[in-house]
Amino acid sequence: MKFDIIIIGAGPGGIFAAYELMQRKPELKVAVFEAGHALAKRNCPIDGDKVKSCIGCKSCSIMSGFGGAGAFSDGKYNITNEFGGTLHEYIGKKKALELMRYVDEINLRFGGEGTKLYSTAGTRFKTLCIQNNLHLLDASVRHLGTDINYVVLNNLYAYLQDKVRFFFDTPVLSVAAADGGYQVICADASYSCSDCVISVGRSGSKWMENVCRELQIPTNSNRVDLGVRVELPATVFAHLTDELYESKIVYRTEKYEDKVRTFCMNPKGAVVHENTNGIITVNGHSYEDPAKQTENTNFALLVAKHFSEPFKDSNGYGESIAKLSNMLGGGVIVQRFGDLIRGRRSTPGRIEESFVTPTLSATPGDLSLVLPKRILDGIIEMIYALDNVAPGTANDDTLLYGVEVKFYNMEVEVNERLESRYPGLYIIGDGSGITHSLSHASASGIHVARCICE
Repeated sequence: MKFDIIIIGAGPGGIFAAYELMQRKPELKVAVFEAGHALAKRNCPIDGDKVKSCIGCKSCSIMSGFGGAGAFSDGKYNITNEFGGTLHEYIGKKKALELMRYVDEINLRFGGEGTKLYSTAGTRFKTLCIQNNLHLLDASVRHLGTDINYVVLNNLYAYLQDKVRFFFDTPVLSVAAADGGYQVICADASYSCSDCVISVGRSGSKWMENVCRELQIPTNSNRVDLGVRVELPATVFAHLTDELYESKIVYRTEKYEDKVRTFCMNPKGAVVHENTNGIITVNGHSYEDPAKQTENTNFALLVAKHFSEPFKDSNGYGESIAKLSNMLGGGVIVQRFGDLIRGRRSTPGRIEESFVTPTLSATPGDLSLVLPKRILDGIIEMIYALDNVAPGTANDDTLLYGVEVKFYNMEVEVNERLESRYPGLYIIGDGSGITHSLSHASASGIHVARCICE
């Protein structure tokens, strides 16, 4: 079959690219190929009762399918250039913010109305953080919640399904340049198009590396983020989350001068498993519906590691550490902060006696046997620093889940149109290594759609 445009990946970048194409040129023949399931069929079998840990589904419903890895996230759209990617370095800061605000308008129109937009502008916490050698990054944050995020995605799919041809459960094996366009090869057939938009997300990192190698598209080495997910009583961070919801706080360690940052804060949320290429890591969700909220808040503490020559496999480094956690704990390991600083492993008995009830069934263990000393030292320093602005963070019963790993694609060489060295071959979203968030990935999809239409 021949299409005008083929989009590979139905995550935020692919969805918003398809949406904008239909807004501007509805006569275009567009197809979207997705390795995972349609939204309604995305169901993780882990129920905490019969199935307590990952069983290695052929297609992970948490990581792939319509909506991408963000479908079951807590639906935070950060409108900022300070974090979430480097899209602004390609298209300009002003345009990047305009596109993120446009994405926000679309989300509100498709079911997100009534959700709150938080902002760090003028907050007293910025001063409090600076006084304690912490740095609060500026952002406006739209929190949809896992439940409303699903509603928005469902409405977007309902809008697109009659306008765009979707191929679910159809992994793309390779992409080839042919006859002034592109050939998209799947297991049972191949499809041609004039323009091709690749938006495969973080879970498509290995696939993206292979495509770049085959097409000789230049890439630059990127980073990997390693750390833990912290879970504590919601009251500890309530003064921050009630006003800001998502607080991105950065700390430079005294010992190594490494930067440690908070990431993906989920007030009254739950800790969850995540399967990336067969490796079990940890993440967090939160809901807008009060009936689904918990008594705990969770967030990640991450240390970014950049590697120099001759080492080039930053994702492989992160995978090896996650595999070690899987080997020791059979999946995710949980440890009390008090046990960690005393140099002892947590046991089921100690977790049971804890004043913090875990929201994820994980194996009690010792994270010092998994995480490199430099990274663990930085995380411990950060916890004590956060205790100055949120007293109770460094309590003995604060829970640490490990490991949390954020894999980043090799940064693909593209121009200001996010177009590769091949005219008409665009690489967007987290799969490009340029964006690292829902808002930036969505904005990149809008940008490319407009470039194609122009």
